[in-house]
Amino acid sequence: MAQLPIVSSQSEVCQQSIQKRRIALRDSILSCISGASIANPLKGNSPKNVQEINILKMGARNNGTYNCLPAFNKAIHRASAKKGVKIIVPKGTYYLCGPIVLRSNVCIDLQEGAVLKFAPDAKYYPMVNTSWEGTFLYNHSPFIYGYQVENVAITGKGTIDGNAMTTFATWRPKQKPAQLLSRQQNHEEVPIVQRKFGQGQWLRPQLIQLYQSKNITLEGVKIINSPFWCIHLLKSENIICRRLRYDAKLVNNDGIDPEMSRNILIEDIHFNNGDDNVAIKSGRDNDGWHDACPAENIVIRNCHFKGLHAVVIGSEMSAGVRNVFVENCDYAGYCKRGVFIKTNPDRGGFVSHLFVNNCKFDEVEDLFYVTSRYAGEGQESMHFSTIEHLYVDGLSARKVRAAALVLQGTSAEPVQHVSFNAIEVGEASTGISFENVKDVQLGECHIGKPAGTPTQVSAKDKIF
Repeated sequence: MAQLPIVSSQSEVCQQSIQKRRIALRDSILSCISGASIANPLKGNSPKNVQEINILKMGARNNGTYNCLPAFNKAIHRASAKKGVKIIVPKGTYYLCGPIVLRSNVCIDLQEGAVLKFAPDAKYYPMVNTSWEGTFLYNHSPFIYGYQVENVAITGKGTIDGNAMTTFATWRPKQKPAQLLSRQQNHEEVPIVQRKFGQGQWLRPQLIQLYQSKNITLEGVKIINSPFWCIHLLKSENIICRRLRYDAKLVNNDGIDPEMSRNILIEDIHFNNGDDNVAIKSGRDNDGWHDACPAENIVIRNCHFKGLHAVVIGSEMSAGVRNVFVENCDYAGYCKRGVFIKTNPDRGGFVSHLFVNNCKFDEVEDLFYVTSRYAGEGQESMHFSTIEHLYVDGLSARKVRAAALVLQGTSAEPVQHVSFNAIEVGEASTGISFENVKDVQLGECHIGKPAGTPTQVSAKDKIF
Protein backbone atom coordinates (compact mmCIF):
# COMPACT_ATOMS: atom_id res chain seq x y z
CA MET A 1 0.00 0.00 0.00
CA ALA A 2 1.30 3.42 -0.90
CA GLN A 3 1.94 5.58 2.15
CA LEU A 4 0.47 9.01 2.50
CA PRO A 5 3.05 11.82 2.24
CA ILE A 6 4.11 13.44 5.51
CA VAL A 7 2.72 16.95 5.61
CA SER A 8 4.38 19.45 7.96
CA SER A 9 2.21 21.69 10.04
CA GLN A 10 1.72 25.29 8.96
CA SER A 11 3.90 26.38 11.88
CA GLU A 12 6.72 24.03 10.85
CA VAL A 13 6.56 25.20 7.26
CA CYS A 14 6.64 28.83 8.41
CA GLN A 15 9.68 28.21 10.65
CA GLN A 16 11.51 26.38 7.89
CA SER A 17 10.82 29.22 5.49
CA ILE A 18 12.05 31.82 7.99
CA GLN A 19 15.25 29.89 8.68
CA LYS A 20 15.95 29.38 5.00
CA ARG A 21 15.58 33.11 4.31
CA ARG A 22 17.62 33.97 7.42
CA ILE A 23 20.56 31.81 6.43
CA ALA A 24 20.58 33.03 2.83
CA LEU A 25 20.46 36.70 3.87
CA ARG A 26 23.05 36.27 6.63
CA ASP A 27 25.49 34.43 4.38
CA SER A 28 25.14 37.02 1.62
CA ILE A 29 26.01 39.72 4.17
CA LEU A 30 28.99 37.78 5.55
CA SER A 31 30.36 37.43 2.04
CA CYS A 32 30.68 41.24 1.93
CA ILE A 33 32.63 41.53 5.20
CA SER A 34 36.42 41.19 5.12
CA GLY A 35 37.64 43.88 7.50
CA ALA A 36 41.08 45.46 7.05
CA SER A 37 43.32 43.65 4.60
CA ILE A 38 46.36 44.70 6.63
CA ALA A 39 45.05 42.55 9.48
CA ASN A 40 43.84 39.66 7.35
CA PRO A 41 46.39 37.08 6.11
CA LEU A 42 43.78 35.68 3.74
CA LYS A 43 44.08 38.91 1.76
CA GLY A 44 47.78 38.30 1.09
CA ASN A 45 49.21 40.14 4.06
CA SER A 46 51.05 37.38 5.90
CA PRO A 47 53.52 38.33 8.63
CA LYS A 48 56.32 37.89 6.10
CA ASN A 49 55.17 40.63 3.74
CA VAL A 50 53.73 43.21 6.13
CA GLN A 51 56.27 45.83 7.12
CA GLU A 52 56.60 46.63 10.81
CA ILE A 53 57.59 49.67 12.85
CA ASN A 54 58.52 49.27 16.50
CA ILE A 55 57.06 52.20 18.41
CA LEU A 56 60.08 52.27 20.73
CA LYS A 57 62.26 53.11 17.74
CA MET A 58 60.02 56.09 17.04
CA GLY A 59 60.88 57.66 20.40
CA ALA A 60 58.22 56.17 22.64
CA ARG A 61 59.00 55.11 26.19
CA ASN A 62 56.97 52.48 27.96
CA ASN A 63 57.36 53.79 31.51
CA GLY A 64 53.78 55.07 31.90
CA THR A 65 54.71 58.74 32.37
CA TYR A 66 56.50 59.89 29.21
CA ASN A 67 54.21 61.45 26.58
CA CYS A 68 54.30 58.99 23.68
CA LEU A 69 51.85 60.84 21.43
CA PRO A 70 54.58 62.39 19.20
CA ALA A 71 56.04 58.93 18.63
CA PHE A 72 52.66 57.51 17.64
CA ASN A 73 51.97 60.44 15.32
CA LYS A 74 55.34 59.90 13.65
CA ALA A 75 54.80 56.17 13.29
CA ILE A 76 51.27 56.56 11.90
CA HIS A 77 52.44 59.14 9.35
CA ARG A 78 55.25 56.86 8.20
CA ALA A 79 53.06 53.75 8.13
CA SER A 80 50.38 55.47 6.07
CA ALA A 81 52.93 56.83 3.61
CA LYS A 82 54.20 53.30 3.03
CA LYS A 83 50.59 52.23 2.35
CA GLY A 84 50.47 49.39 4.79
CA VAL A 85 52.56 49.00 7.93
CA LYS A 86 51.97 47.36 11.29
CA ILE A 87 53.02 49.47 14.27
CA ILE A 88 54.29 47.11 16.96
CA VAL A 89 53.69 48.23 20.55
CA PRO A 90 55.71 46.03 22.93
CA LYS A 91 54.95 45.33 26.57
CA GLY A 92 54.78 48.38 28.83
CA THR A 93 52.56 51.41 29.49
CA TYR A 94 52.45 54.21 26.92
CA TYR A 95 51.07 57.51 28.20
CA LEU A 96 49.31 59.66 25.60
CA CYS A 97 48.60 63.37 26.09
CA GLY A 98 45.95 63.59 23.40
CA PRO A 99 44.18 61.52 20.75
CA ILE A 100 45.67 58.99 18.38
CA VAL A 101 44.49 60.12 14.95
CA LEU A 102 44.41 57.21 12.52
CA ARG A 103 45.35 57.31 8.86
CA SER A 104 44.61 54.82 6.12
CA ASN A 105 46.61 51.58 5.78
CA VAL A 106 47.75 51.40 9.39
CA CYS A 107 47.58 48.58 11.93
CA ILE A 108 48.40 49.21 15.59
CA ASP A 109 49.34 45.90 17.19
CA LEU A 110 49.30 45.95 20.99
CA GLN A 111 51.40 43.05 22.19
CA GLU A 112 50.56 41.19 25.37
CA GLY A 113 51.27 43.45 28.34
CA ALA A 114 51.13 46.66 26.29
CA VAL A 115 48.83 49.41 27.61
CA LEU A 116 47.77 52.61 25.88
CA LYS A 117 46.92 54.96 28.75
CA PHE A 118 45.32 58.27 27.86
CA ALA A 119 45.71 61.49 29.80
CA PRO A 120 42.38 62.27 31.51
CA ASP A 121 42.51 66.05 31.00
CA ALA A 122 39.99 67.54 28.55
CA LYS A 123 42.49 70.18 27.40
CA TYR A 124 44.37 67.54 25.39
CA TYR A 125 41.38 66.66 23.18
CA PRO A 126 40.57 69.34 20.58
CA MET A 127 37.18 69.69 18.89
CA VAL A 128 36.59 67.52 15.84
CA ASN A 129 33.69 66.65 13.56
CA THR A 130 31.83 63.91 15.40
CA SER A 131 28.43 62.90 16.77
CA TRP A 132 26.93 62.74 20.24
CA GLU A 133 23.85 60.68 21.06
CA GLY A 134 22.76 60.72 17.44
CA THR A 135 23.33 64.44 16.75
CA PHE A 136 26.16 65.61 14.51
CA LEU A 137 28.33 68.31 16.04
CA TYR A 138 31.85 69.34 17.00
CA ASN A 139 33.08 68.05 20.34
CA HIS A 140 36.21 66.81 22.11
CA SER A 141 38.04 64.32 19.93
CA PRO A 142 37.56 60.64 20.67
CA PHE A 143 40.74 59.19 22.16
CA ILE A 144 41.35 57.08 19.04
CA TYR A 145 39.82 58.83 16.04
CA GLY A 146 39.61 57.83 12.39
CA TYR A 147 37.80 60.11 9.96
CA GLN A 148 37.45 59.07 6.30
CA VAL A 149 40.12 56.40 6.61
CA GLU A 150 40.27 52.88 5.21
CA ASN A 151 42.18 49.67 5.81
CA VAL A 152 42.86 50.33 9.49
CA ALA A 153 43.20 47.87 12.35
CA ILE A 154 43.85 47.70 16.07
CA THR A 155 44.89 44.20 17.10
CA GLY A 156 46.75 42.24 19.75
CA LYS A 157 46.41 41.14 23.36
CA GLY A 158 47.18 44.52 24.95
CA THR A 159 44.89 47.01 26.69
CA ILE A 160 43.38 50.38 25.82
CA ASP A 161 42.84 52.33 29.04
CA GLY A 162 40.73 55.49 28.78
CA ASN A 163 41.83 56.41 32.31
CA ALA A 164 38.66 58.51 32.64
CA MET A 165 37.73 57.72 36.25
CA THR A 166 38.57 61.08 37.84
CA THR A 167 37.51 63.49 35.09
CA PHE A 168 35.24 62.48 32.21
CA ALA A 169 33.38 59.92 34.32
CA THR A 170 32.21 62.74 36.59
CA TRP A 171 30.73 64.88 33.79
CA ARG A 172 27.29 63.34 33.37
CA PRO A 173 25.54 65.47 36.06
CA LYS A 174 26.78 68.58 34.22
CA GLN A 175 25.88 67.62 30.66
CA LYS A 176 22.15 68.44 30.54
CA PRO A 177 22.33 72.05 29.20
CA ALA A 178 24.64 71.06 26.33
CA GLN A 179 22.67 67.88 25.69
CA LEU A 180 19.43 69.87 25.33
CA LEU A 181 21.13 72.49 23.19
CA SER A 182 22.47 69.83 20.84
CA ARG A 183 18.98 68.39 20.42
CA GLN A 184 17.52 71.84 19.82
CA GLN A 185 20.11 72.50 17.12
CA ASN A 186 19.28 69.11 15.62
CA HIS A 187 15.55 69.94 15.46
CA GLU A 188 16.19 73.45 14.13
CA GLU A 189 18.63 72.05 11.55
CA VAL A 190 21.40 74.43 12.55
CA PRO A 191 24.40 73.87 10.21
CA ILE A 192 26.75 71.34 11.76
CA VAL A 193 29.75 73.68 11.54
CA GLN A 194 27.91 75.98 13.93
CA ARG A 195 27.26 73.27 16.52
CA LYS A 196 30.37 73.86 18.61
CA PHE A 197 30.79 72.02 21.88
CA GLY A 198 33.94 71.16 23.77
CA GLN A 199 35.69 72.71 26.74
CA GLY A 200 33.20 73.52 29.49
CA GLN A 201 30.24 71.86 27.74
CA TRP A 202 30.63 68.51 29.52
CA LEU A 203 29.80 66.23 26.59
CA ARG A 204 32.07 63.23 27.04
CA PRO A 205 34.04 61.93 24.02
CA GLN A 206 34.05 58.33 22.84
CA LEU A 207 37.08 56.12 23.39
CA ILE A 208 37.33 54.86 19.79
CA GLN A 209 35.45 56.29 16.83
CA LEU A 210 35.62 55.40 13.14
CA TYR A 211 33.65 57.94 11.11
CA GLN A 212 32.91 57.67 7.38
CA SER A 213 35.50 54.94 7.19
CA LYS A 214 35.69 51.43 5.73
CA ASN A 215 37.62 48.17 5.84
CA ILE A 216 38.25 48.05 9.59
CA THR A 217 39.35 45.33 12.00
CA LEU A 218 39.31 45.64 15.79
CA GLU A 219 40.53 42.40 17.32
CA GLY A 220 41.78 40.96 20.56
CA VAL A 221 42.43 44.03 22.69
CA LYS A 222 41.00 44.73 26.13
CA ILE A 223 39.11 47.97 26.80
CA ILE A 224 38.81 49.62 30.22
CA ASN A 225 37.84 52.98 31.77
CA SER A 226 36.27 54.59 28.71
CA PRO A 227 35.12 58.23 28.99
CA PHE A 228 31.82 57.44 27.19
CA TRP A 229 30.93 54.87 24.50
CA CYS A 230 33.82 52.47 23.96
CA ILE A 231 33.67 51.80 20.20
CA HIS A 232 31.54 54.05 17.98
CA LEU A 233 31.22 52.97 14.34
CA LEU A 234 29.67 56.00 12.62
CA LYS A 235 28.64 55.95 8.94
CA SER A 236 31.25 53.28 8.29
CA GLU A 237 31.28 49.89 6.58
CA ASN A 238 33.00 46.53 6.21
CA ILE A 239 33.99 46.10 9.83
CA ILE A 240 35.09 43.14 11.95
CA CYS A 241 35.05 43.35 15.75
CA ARG A 242 36.43 40.07 17.03
CA ARG A 243 37.63 38.62 20.36
CA LEU A 244 37.57 41.97 22.12
CA ARG A 245 37.53 41.95 25.94
CA TYR A 246 35.83 44.50 28.16
CA ASP A 247 36.06 45.60 31.74
CA ALA A 248 34.47 48.97 31.07
CA LYS A 249 32.16 49.91 33.93
CA LEU A 250 32.20 53.70 33.94
CA VAL A 251 29.01 55.61 33.14
CA ASN A 252 27.63 55.02 29.60
CA ASN A 253 30.41 52.61 28.70
CA ASP A 254 28.54 50.99 25.81
CA GLY A 255 30.63 48.23 24.26
CA ILE A 256 30.02 48.68 20.52
CA ASP A 257 27.72 51.29 18.94
CA PRO A 258 27.23 50.76 15.20
CA GLU A 259 25.47 53.93 14.00
CA MET A 260 24.40 54.48 10.39
CA SER A 261 26.93 51.77 9.54
CA ARG A 262 26.69 48.60 7.48
CA ASN A 263 28.23 45.20 6.86
CA ILE A 264 29.53 44.52 10.36
CA LEU A 265 30.58 41.27 12.03
CA ILE A 266 30.73 41.23 15.85
CA GLU A 267 31.91 37.86 17.14
CA ASP A 268 33.57 36.01 20.00
CA ILE A 269 33.52 39.01 22.33
CA HIS A 270 33.52 38.96 26.13
CA PHE A 271 31.47 41.92 27.29
CA ASN A 272 31.52 43.41 30.78
CA ASN A 273 30.15 46.92 30.40
CA GLY A 274 28.58 49.66 32.48
CA ASP A 275 25.89 50.07 29.84
CA ASP A 276 24.70 48.33 26.64
CA ASN A 277 26.91 45.62 25.20
CA VAL A 278 25.88 46.29 21.58
CA ALA A 279 23.69 49.32 20.83
CA ILE A 280 22.65 49.74 17.20
CA LYS A 281 21.69 53.29 16.21
CA SER A 282 20.99 55.43 13.14
CA GLY A 283 20.83 59.07 14.16
CA ARG A 284 18.43 61.15 16.20
CA ASP A 285 15.33 62.89 14.82
CA ASN A 286 16.05 65.46 12.09
CA ASP A 287 19.69 64.44 11.64
CA GLY A 288 18.65 60.85 11.10
CA TRP A 289 15.81 61.69 8.73
CA HIS A 290 17.99 64.06 6.73
CA ASP A 291 20.84 61.60 6.18
CA ALA A 292 18.53 58.60 5.65
CA CYS A 293 21.48 56.27 6.25
CA PRO A 294 20.20 53.15 8.02
CA ALA A 295 22.25 50.83 10.17
CA GLU A 296 22.09 47.52 8.37
CA ASN A 297 23.59 44.10 7.78
CA ILE A 298 24.96 43.42 11.26
CA VAL A 299 25.85 39.91 12.45
CA ILE A 300 26.41 39.35 16.19
CA ARG A 301 27.47 35.81 17.02
CA ASN A 302 29.21 33.69 19.65
CA CYS A 303 29.38 36.56 22.14
CA HIS A 304 29.26 36.44 25.94
CA PHE A 305 27.05 39.17 27.38
CA LYS A 306 27.40 40.95 30.71
CA GLY A 307 26.29 44.47 31.65
CA LEU A 308 23.15 46.56 31.34
CA HIS A 309 21.53 45.29 28.13
CA ALA A 310 22.93 42.68 25.76
CA VAL A 311 21.68 43.85 22.33
CA VAL A 312 19.80 47.12 21.91
CA ILE A 313 18.30 48.85 18.88
CA GLY A 314 17.64 52.54 19.49
CA SER A 315 16.60 54.80 20.83
CA GLU A 316 18.46 56.97 18.30
CA MET A 317 17.25 55.07 15.22
CA SER A 318 15.57 57.72 13.07
CA ALA A 319 17.21 56.58 9.81
CA GLY A 320 16.17 52.98 10.42
CA VAL A 321 17.76 49.65 11.31
CA ARG A 322 17.47 46.47 9.28
CA ASN A 323 18.98 43.02 8.83
CA VAL A 324 20.37 42.31 12.30
CA PHE A 325 21.34 38.77 13.32
CA VAL A 326 22.01 37.68 16.92
CA GLU A 327 23.16 34.07 16.97
CA ASN A 328 24.62 31.52 19.37
CA CYS A 329 25.28 34.01 22.17
CA ASP A 330 25.20 33.43 25.91
CA TYR A 331 25.78 35.15 29.22
CA ALA A 332 28.91 35.95 31.21
CA GLY A 333 26.75 37.44 33.96
CA TYR A 334 23.62 39.42 34.73
CA CYS A 335 22.00 41.60 32.05
CA LYS A 336 19.06 43.87 32.80
CA ARG A 337 17.54 43.10 29.40
CA GLY A 338 18.46 40.55 26.79
CA VAL A 339 17.18 42.04 23.53
CA PHE A 340 15.74 45.55 23.72
CA ILE A 341 14.20 47.59 20.88
CA LYS A 342 13.35 51.11 22.03
CA THR A 343 11.80 54.03 20.22
CA ASN A 344 9.00 56.59 20.68
CA PRO A 345 6.87 58.94 18.54
CA ASP A 346 9.75 61.45 18.38
CA ARG A 347 12.04 59.10 16.46
CA GLY A 348 10.32 57.92 13.30
CA GLY A 349 12.45 55.46 11.36
CA PHE A 350 12.00 51.70 11.27
CA VAL A 351 13.29 48.42 12.62
CA SER A 352 12.96 45.55 10.19
CA HIS A 353 14.25 41.99 9.95
CA LEU A 354 15.78 41.14 13.30
CA PHE A 355 16.70 37.48 13.69
CA VAL A 356 17.52 36.04 17.14
CA ASN A 357 18.64 32.41 17.20
CA ASN A 358 19.92 30.13 19.94
CA CYS A 359 20.70 32.72 22.62
CA LYS A 360 20.85 31.86 26.32
CA PHE A 361 20.68 34.07 29.40
CA ASP A 362 20.77 33.28 33.09
CA GLU A 363 18.92 35.97 35.07
CA VAL A 364 17.49 39.11 33.48
CA GLU A 365 14.87 41.71 34.32
CA ASP A 366 13.27 41.42 30.85
CA LEU A 367 14.21 38.91 28.19
CA PHE A 368 12.83 40.31 24.89
CA TYR A 369 11.37 43.81 25.09
CA VAL A 370 10.05 45.99 22.25
CA THR A 371 8.61 49.39 23.10
CA SER A 372 7.36 52.30 21.02
CA ARG A 373 7.04 54.55 24.05
CA TYR A 374 10.58 54.60 25.38
CA ALA A 375 11.13 56.96 28.33
CA GLY A 376 7.54 58.17 27.95
CA GLU A 377 8.75 60.79 25.47
CA GLY A 378 7.10 62.10 22.31
CA GLN A 379 3.54 61.21 23.21
CA GLU A 380 2.28 64.33 21.39
CA SER A 381 4.51 63.72 18.35
CA MET A 382 3.50 61.96 15.15
CA HIS A 383 6.82 60.45 14.03
CA PHE A 384 5.77 56.88 14.65
CA SER A 385 8.30 54.11 14.14
CA THR A 386 7.63 51.02 12.05
CA ILE A 387 8.70 47.82 13.78
CA GLU A 388 8.19 44.62 11.84
CA HIS A 389 9.62 41.26 10.85
CA LEU A 390 11.11 40.13 14.13
CA TYR A 391 11.97 36.43 14.21
CA VAL A 392 13.05 34.72 17.43
CA ASP A 393 13.87 31.01 17.35
CA GLY A 394 15.71 29.72 20.40
CA LEU A 395 15.83 32.14 23.34
CA SER A 396 16.06 31.15 26.99
CA ALA A 397 16.61 32.45 30.51
CA ARG A 398 16.70 30.70 33.85
CA LYS A 399 14.91 33.54 35.62
CA VAL A 400 13.13 36.68 34.41
CA ARG A 401 12.44 39.15 37.20
CA ALA A 402 9.82 41.13 35.27
CA ALA A 403 8.61 40.24 31.74
CA ALA A 404 9.70 37.50 29.37
CA LEU A 405 8.18 38.70 26.06
CA VAL A 406 6.97 42.28 25.58
CA LEU A 407 5.68 43.97 22.42
CA GLN A 408 4.42 47.56 22.78
CA GLY A 409 3.38 49.16 19.53
CA THR A 410 1.19 52.19 18.89
CA SER A 411 -2.29 52.27 17.44
CA ALA A 412 -0.86 54.17 14.45
CA GLU A 413 2.00 51.69 13.92
CA PRO A 414 1.45 48.31 15.57
CA VAL A 415 4.41 45.99 15.97
CA GLN A 416 3.77 43.39 13.32
CA HIS A 417 4.98 40.22 11.65
CA VAL A 418 6.62 38.68 14.72
CA SER A 419 7.44 35.03 15.33
CA PHE A 420 8.50 33.38 18.60
CA ASN A 421 9.61 29.77 18.70
CA ALA A 422 11.59 27.62 21.12
CA ILE A 423 11.26 30.07 24.01
CA GLU A 424 12.34 28.59 27.36
CA VAL A 425 11.98 30.62 30.57
CA GLY A 426 12.29 28.98 33.98
CA GLU A 427 10.28 31.60 35.83
CA ALA A 428 8.91 35.08 35.14
CA SER A 429 6.69 37.57 36.91
CA THR A 430 4.98 38.37 33.58
CA GLY A 431 5.13 35.83 30.78
CA ILE A 432 3.67 37.68 27.80
CA SER A 433 2.54 41.29 27.39
CA PHE A 434 1.48 42.30 23.87
CA GLU A 435 -0.36 45.51 22.95
CA ASN A 436 -0.95 47.18 19.60
CA VAL A 437 0.38 44.21 17.62
CA LYS A 438 -0.56 42.43 14.40
CA ASP A 439 0.37 39.00 13.08
CA VAL A 440 2.24 37.54 16.05
CA GLN A 441 2.92 33.81 15.86
CA LEU A 442 3.87 31.61 18.80
CA GLY A 443 5.47 28.23 18.29
CA GLU A 444 6.84 26.08 21.10
CA CYS A 445 7.09 28.30 24.17
CA HIS A 446 7.50 27.44 27.84
CA ILE A 447 7.38 30.30 30.31
CA GLY A 448 7.46 28.72 33.71
CA LYS A 449 7.61 24.97 34.13
CA PRO A 450 6.25 22.87 31.24
CA ALA A 451 2.68 21.83 31.94
CA GLY A 452 3.23 18.07 31.70
CA THR A 453 0.39 15.53 31.66
CA PRO A 454 -2.96 16.81 32.94
CA THR A 455 -4.18 15.26 36.17
CA GLN A 456 -7.34 13.27 36.46
CA VAL A 457 -10.30 14.37 38.55
CA SER A 458 -10.14 13.26 42.17
CA ALA A 459 -11.78 13.91 45.52
CA LYS A 460 -9.32 16.70 46.29
CA ASP A 461 -10.88 18.77 43.51
CA LYS A 462 -14.02 19.06 45.66
CA ILE A 463 -16.28 19.41 42.67
CA PHE A 464 -19.24 17.75 44.45
